[in-house]
Amino acid sequence: MFLSVFDIFKIGIGPSSSHTMGPMLAASRFLDALRAGAGREPGSGAPARLEARLHGSLAFTGKGHATDRAVILGLLGFRPETLDPGEAERREAGLKATGRIDVPGLGPLAFDPETGVVFDYGPPLPGHANGLMLRAFDVAGNLHLAETYYSIGGGFVLTEQELDDRVTGSDATARPYPFATAAEMLAMGDAAGLSIAAMKRANEGPDLDAGLDRIWQVMDECIDRGLAVDGTLPGGLKVRRRARAIHQALLAERGSNRAQPHAANEWLSVYAMAVNEENAAGGRIVTAPTNGAAGVVPAVIRYYRDHCVGATHDGIRDFLLTAAAVGGIIKTNASISGAEVGCQGEVGSAAAMAAAGFCAALGGTNAQVENAAEIALEHHLGMTCDPIRGLVQVPCIERNGLGAIKAVAAASLALRGDGTHVVPLDACIETMHQTGRDMSVKYKETSTGGLAVNLPGC
Repeated sequence: MFLSVFDIFKIGIGPSSSHTMGPMLAASRFLDALRAGAGREPGSGAPARLEARLHGSLAFTGKGHATDRAVILGLLGFRPETLDPGEAERREAGLKATGRIDVPGLGPLAFDPETGVVFDYGPPLPGHANGLMLRAFDVAGNLHLAETYYSIGGGFVLTEQELDDRVTGSDATARPYPFATAAEMLAMGDAAGLSIAAMKRANEGPDLDAGLDRIWQVMDECIDRGLAVDGTLPGGLKVRRRARAIHQALLAERGSNRAQPHAANEWLSVYAMAVNEENAAGGRIVTAPTNGAAGVVPAVIRYYRDHCVGATHDGIRDFLLTAAAVGGIIKTNASISGAEVGCQGEVGSAAAMAAAGFCAALGGTNAQVENAAEIALEHHLGMTCDPIRGLVQVPCIERNGLGAIKAVAAASLALRGDGTHVVPLDACIETMHQTGRDMSVKYKETSTGGLAVNLPGC
C-alpha cells in the first residue's frame, strides 16, 4: 500500500503519536460513525451516553501519555493537526462542569470525564498492543454503537476491520514507482535512472513542495521553541529542560579555543533534545515517524542546513522525500510502534530515515542511501521501549540526540563507500520485525520492565 510523505510526517501534538494523537483521532472518527448511523445495534434508541476503554499499552502508560485526555479531546471534536490549546482547555472546563458533550449533528451526549475513560489492565486486544474500544448507549442503557480502534504507531488509526484488511493507504499500483521494499526501490531507480527522492516525488500528488516546506517549517519552529524555553517538564519526574542552556553554551564557545572537535555531536543532540522537550510538554510536533522519535529527522536536517557545506533548500526537500520513502518501507514491512517492537521501531526507524535523507541531500547514490539507512537501523536492533512512569521523557529525550548522531555517522560511512554492503536494508527491517515479536512485552512501552522499574521511587 502507498504511504505518502504526509502519512509519514504528520503535524500534531505531543507527547505521543500512538498514545495521544491516535486515540484523539479514534474518538473523532467514532463521532463520525455515530453521525453516519452505520453499524448501530438494531432496536436501540438515539445515542445518549459515551464510554471509552483503553487496553494494552494504552492502559499501562496512558496516564503518562495523556491518553485519557486525548480521547476526551477527540470526543469534544478536536483533531491533533488543528488543535487550539486555549479552546481545548475551555471546552474541557465546560465538560467538567456539565458532564455533557454537545456534538454537532447528534445533540448532547452524557460523558463523565472522571470515569468515562476506563483503563483496562487485562490482556491486550488481539489486533495490536494499542487498542481502545468506544461505545455509545441510548437513554435506557442499551448499546447503540461499538467500535474497536487500533493506534498502530505514527498517528495511524485503524478500525478492527481495517486492521484485518490492512487498509493503511491508497493503492500503490496507481503510482509510477510502486516500491514496497528497498530492493524494489533500488531496482526501479536503476531502471528509470532516477534518485529515490525523484521517484518519491513522482508518486506524490500536487502542491508537493508547499507541503514539504510546511512540514519543515513546523519542525524548524519546534526546534526554535525548544531552544528558547527553560523550566521543568510536566508529569512528576521533575525533568529539567536542558536544550536552551546547552545551546547558549555552544553559541558562546563557537569560534573560540574552547570549542571541542566533537561539538558537531553536541549540536545534533541539542537540536533533537529541543524537539523532544517540546513534545514532552505537549507542544506542536511533526511525527517523524512517531512523536517519541520526533527529534531525530529535524535535528539532522537543521544540522545539514546550518552546518554543512553546500546545503540548499532543495536538499531539504530531497531529504524529506528520501526519509519518507525509507519510513514507508519500514512501516509496510515491520513496524514503527514502540508498543509493538520496542524503541528500535521508533528511534531506530527515525535514525534510518534521517541517515537516508542526509546521505541523499549530500549527493549520495541510491545504493549509498540504502546503505546509510541499513547501518543506522542495524545499530538500533533490540532497543527496548521502557519509559519511566510512562512519560516520553527518560530515556526518550536523550535517545533522540543519540539517534541523530548515529544517523549522521551512518550516512558518513555510506558516503565513504560505493553502496555495497553485507546486510541489505530489507533483511535488517525483517530482523527488527522478528526481534520485536520475540521481545518481552515488559520492554514494549508498558513501563513494566527495564528503566521503568529499576529507577528508585518510580
